Amino acid sequence: MRRAVFLDRDGVINRAIVRNGKPYPPANITEVEILPGVAEALGALHEAGFMLIVVTNQPDVARGTTPMAVVEEINHYLDNCFPIDEIRTCYHDSDAGCDCRKPLPGALLAAAKQYGIDLCESYMVGDRWRDTEAGVRAGCKTIFIDYGYDEKQPEFFTFRVNSLKEATTIILRDPLYEKH
Repeated sequence: MRRAVFLDRDGVINRAIVRNGKPYPPANITEVEILPGVAEALGALHEAGFMLIVVTNQPDVARGTTPMAVVEEINHYLDNCFPIDEIRTCYHDSDAGCDCRKPLPGALLAAAKQYGIDLCESYMVGDRWRDTEAGVRAGCKTIFIDYGYDEKQPEFFTFRVNSLKEATTIILRDPLYEKH
């Protein structure tokens, strides 16, 4: 079985655009700003043998405020910059009932089935409650990057950190990792 680190996109890899205390995705490729330490963190996780799978909700496509082409351009850019194995994007809005939209774990479960991933030895890293909730429901360890957003906070997570770099340090020091 393989191990993976599932990553939210906005707020984990690239900076979320914060307005009135709430995070939003970049509106276009020119607004994409890679967060400090991300390249090194993803490189270290990849080198350690973890699959890197980005799992992102992009409901602005369904809402008609962001073209799908913009989301795909940003995803393609990130995929070319880093050793990402796959980017799974849910374009649905909350009321669509889609099981791949976090907090539901469908995207993580489908990736686990496709790639033979042991979810108990994997992690979900995110900056919002939907991310950690999806990870908990999938059976992963969860790491919450806490930016203090003015919104619902996660109830459950394994670790709370300030950056992907800090999350990577925890993952690489985890006794589960050391067994391999």
